[in-house]
Amino acid sequence: MIDVIDLRAGPILHGVSFHLPAGQVLALVGGSGSGKTTTGLALLGEHPPGVEVTGTVRVAGHPVGPGRPPAPGTVGFVPQHPSAVLNPVRRIGAVLREIAARHGTSVEPALRRASLPADRAFLRRYPHQLSGGQQQRLVVAQALLGEPSVIVADEPTTGQDPLTRDEVVGELAKLVRQGISIVLLSHDLDVVRALADHVVVLREGRVVEAGPAASVLDEPRDDYTRSLVAARPRLDEATERDLAPAARLEVTDLVARHGGRVALHGVSLRAAAGECLAVVGRSGSGKTTLARCLAGLHTPDSGSVRLDGRALAPSLRRRSRADLAAVQYVFQDARASFDPHGTVLDQVSRTAVRLRGMSPGQATAAALETLAEVDLPPGTARRRPGELSGGELQRAALARALLAEPDVLICDEITSGLDTLTQATVLDHLRRLARRRGLTLVVISHDLGVVARLADHVAVVADGRLADHGPAAQVLRRTVLTAREEEPQP
Repeated sequence: MIDVIDLRAGPILHGVSFHLPAGQVLALVGGSGSGKTTTGLALLGEHPPGVEVTGTVRVAGHPVGPGRPPAPGTVGFVPQHPSAVLNPVRRIGAVLREIAARHGTSVEPALRRASLPADRAFLRRYPHQLSGGQQQRLVVAQALLGEPSVIVADEPTTGQDPLTRDEVVGELAKLVRQGISIVLLSHDLDVVRALADHVVVLREGRVVEAGPAASVLDEPRDDYTRSLVAARPRLDEATERDLAPAARLEVTDLVARHGGRVALHGVSLRAAAGECLAVVGRSGSGKTTLARCLAGLHTPDSGSVRLDGRALAPSLRRRSRADLAAVQYVFQDARASFDPHGTVLDQVSRTAVRLRGMSPGQATAAALETLAEVDLPPGTARRRPGELSGGELQRAALARALLAEPDVLICDEITSGLDTLTQATVLDHLRRLARRRGLTLVVISHDLGVVARLADHVAVVADGRLADHGPAAQVLRRTVLTAREEEPQP
């Protein structure tokens, strides 16, 4: 059971209150910077640096606050990105046994509850040898080793393909049936609808609406809640647009490997100036490998990438400054792409110094203008990355890439951590930029609603091969029908 009464964290939260019984799910939704993460941290007895927290937080009947964390194991935490808590250089089994020894529990039951194997072969793997869904379930297993009463899940399905997302939702629902309470921080209203018993809508640190999930999502009373629900991208937004005859970006017979495994098998694609090519497929299908080959971050075994008819060097190190600026990459994990010690503004403006030859003063002015285009004010831009929300950092990463004035912009799941309103703003901005600047967009996404809203044409990648390709509306119809046929029958 959790009681949060009059939680005040400086200007971040203003009188947030809720109560969650055992074995139920409460979802906190709202825009980036609305206070969701601060509230989740309060349940762990933590808070951002420089923040003073007042009010009362009780977890499982015990008061929690700064310097007074919950008893070990009482609250488990599932982060947005598993890489934040999984040690890349240690085998899975060694880490799990170490955590289990601390709590006096066993590894095998925790893995079983998280629907993971417990055999020796699995325990000897490293995190990078797991799929995205397996990594997320491994984080759940680590949390379960403490036998928690409560799990705080921060965007646990971000960046997952629909099938993997459904698997994670199913695992969390199973934990709820075992009596565990879950506080879900999420921008994905479909996940909220599938899991939550109660919803609290936050805006600028205040509760604007709260109540049963079905009531809040289906019959919202507050204008802001209505706008969040209405802004969700829909599949029926896809339009019939033919491919332009002249290609700016051409990929021909691309073959790439990861170690001894072939990740791409002779993939060929093209996209014109001002168009958006969306690349979709399950986790591990080869989407990101394809994107990294386009940017020169992964050297292919064979094949070519051409820009305006001119072959690009396969490796980033061999590309000229003009070619580096011409193809820009916005990563899914924006936080990992920023230095935690420098300000966001300094790091964004550096792009204009290095790739456009601007003076530091000119670069700062250009950076502030571009950041304003993605709704990041100067005060926010002058903070360090750790002081920004995930959605704010994602927009900063987009501004950094746009500042290079690229011909091709590769966006890898960049809207997955954004609330629906911010997501709609970013998508509309990208669409306008593509038309106005003649920018070619390559969008990697699992969200077919986002794809429908943005893409002119869609490529479906499966097991490293091009499974389908064509106008967005046609391919999406075929993709949805195929997914329905593959759904397990009751």
